[in-house]
Order: sequence, then C-alpha cells, then structure tokens
Amino acid sequence: MRLNRRQFIKLSASTMAVFAAGLGVDENAAKAAGRSWKLRDTKEVPAICHFCAGGCGIIVHTKDDEVINIEGDPDHPTNQGSLCPKGAALGKVRHNPKRVTKPMYRAAGSTKFEEISWDNAIDKIANKIKDVRESTWNEAANRTDAIGVFGSAEIDNEECYLVTKLSRLIGVQYLEHQARM
Repeated sequence: MRLNRRQFIKLSASTMAVFAAGLGVDENAAKAAGRSWKLRDTKEVPAICHFCAGGCGIIVHTKDDEVINIEGDPDHPTNQGSLCPKGAALGKVRHNPKRVTKPMYRAAGSTKFEEISWDNAIDKIANKIKDVRESTWNEAANRTDAIGVFGSAEIDNEECYLVTKLSRLIGVQYLEHQARM
C-alpha cells in the first residue's frame, strides 16, 4: 500500500482519534486488574527506604516471608510514590546471587579473597584499629587524627548513638554522618 503525504496524515489522524476514544476500554480498570493479579495474597507493609537520608516511603509486598514487590508509597510526603534508581532496585539487593553474605579477606599481596569467620573478621578489624590508634595517638590533644568514622543512613538512632560513643571512646576526631552530606 503506497500513501502520499496527505493520505498518511489523514490515516494517522483517524488512528489517533480512534485511540483517543478509547475503544470502550477502561484504562484504570485494566491497570487495577493487572496489579491485583500480581499482588494477590501478599501482605502489604509500609517502610522507609534505607539507601540514603532522604527517608522515602516504600510499600513492601511479601508472600511466605519473601519480598515479592517494592514500590514507592504514593501517600508518603517525602517522595509521593516516586523512587530513585537505588530505591527502585531495593528488591534486587536481597536476591542478588553476587551479594556478599559472609566476611571476605584478601591478604596483602594476594589477588583473591577468601572466606573467613565472623569472629576472625571482628578480631582483624579490632586489631587494626588498635594498631593505628596506638601508632598515631596525640598525647597533647588526647586523640588520633588517623581514624575517621562515617555514619550510615542504614542505621537507626540507637545504632548512631552507639557508633558515636565508640568513636569518641577510641579518640576519633573526624566523625561525620551521611545525613549531613
């Protein structure tokens, strides 16, 4: 079928008019039916996205203790239903096969990581902090300038309090938090 320019424009306009009329399909009903099928028999739990200090509201749908769907909360005043790319990918964090779930250690000069126990990992971290603190301790100022602590938006108020207390206890001068960034 060959169309000249005028025939193409007429055909396009009539096609758009037919689609604008909607062909008798209720778009909202179709969307609601698709959503209800996807989320049938799930538990809906409101939550807060933990990736940054923005505090965006999310709705988590679970079924049999598994996360089925995560979406922005349209009733939340911060994000009004929208999510940033990190928040939108939140559901994939837990089910990612590349997610590290055990402590990994790479020895000096090595090219590969090896799995170690949690007790071993905590001991290595504590010993490193102790060594750095002792080797850089400033007696006059009663602190160390070689250690800094950067808090996370993924921890709650109580955990922030404990991180701050621990940091001050070991003489950390440089203490910052993601919420201020």
